[in-house]
Amino acid sequence: MEASTAVVSELTVDPIVLDERSRKTVKTLINASHRNLLFLDKVVDWEAGIDFSKPPKLPESSWIYGTPYWDGLTEAQRNEVLWLETGRDVSYFIWLEQTLPELYVGYVNKYHGCMSDDVREYLMVFSREEIVHTLMFRRYLEAAGLRLWSHPENIPNYSLFEQQLAGKHPVYGICWNLLIEWFAELNSIYQTQHDGIDPLTRKMFREHHTEELRHIAFAKTVCENYFETAPEGELEEMCEFFQKGYGFLLDEYTYMPEIALHASFPFPIQPGDTDKIREIRLSPNNQRLNEQRFRDVREWCLKYNIIK
Repeated sequence: MEASTAVVSELTVDPIVLDERSRKTVKTLINASHRNLLFLDKVVDWEAGIDFSKPPKLPESSWIYGTPYWDGLTEAQRNEVLWLETGRDVSYFIWLEQTLPELYVGYVNKYHGCMSDDVREYLMVFSREEIVHTLMFRRYLEAAGLRLWSHPENIPNYSLFEQQLAGKHPVYGICWNLLIEWFAELNSIYQTQHDGIDPLTRKMFREHHTEELRHIAFAKTVCENYFETAPEGELEEMCEFFQKGYGFLLDEYTYMPEIALHASFPFPIQPGDTDKIREIRLSPNNQRLNEQRFRDVREWCLKYNIIK
């Protein structure tokens, strides 16, 4: 009886309480979304197609650039690696953006009787946009002739981490979404927004980034309000939880072993080559890349003690 009463009590208290400044931020984000809808048929010129004479990303942003494994590839193989890595990035956007609407709409349904109107609306706006992004990225894979990479749940660390989110405070899910999307966006923009990149690829990531900036701003707003008001013990528990998530996100964005299964040639690093994989993730070029492209998320996590 006491447990049942506790659950009822939980569902009558708004789990996402924002101060007045943050509420205005959420309203601004909602209005911006309604003014600037992304339409699948118009987001890029699909009829023009992809210019395969140009790379989809900077060569120096390749996971294995600056290592003997890159040096040993032919130009054709290097080009294939760049497209495969882009296929991974797009695949991860698809898997992420198919999952998050379920999570966010789940919060809306669970807390329907107590959640503020503004937060509820933004969670629904977010879900609508993510569904369109999924359709866009699937169309891109088809246009580029790329296969969908396997679900991140097949990565043991990722799967175990996701399972632990169930039953936790909604801010945990929103913070996890923030870290994943922030890593993904900083990575994609860093490597694609340059002269010489295939125009369709470049524009698609730029248009996607415009909407994702709002999603990141919303999640930051919610998390920062929580960090400023939650009891110290809860904050320590949450930060300790996400330190692990931050670490393996950094690893997977630095190098993903599955690429060996997609390459049309004998890839120099096989999925079980743990020493080589570690060598690549710690290469000077990757250390430089991570310092530059992930600076914003790293500084934010340091500020709120998510990483030390």
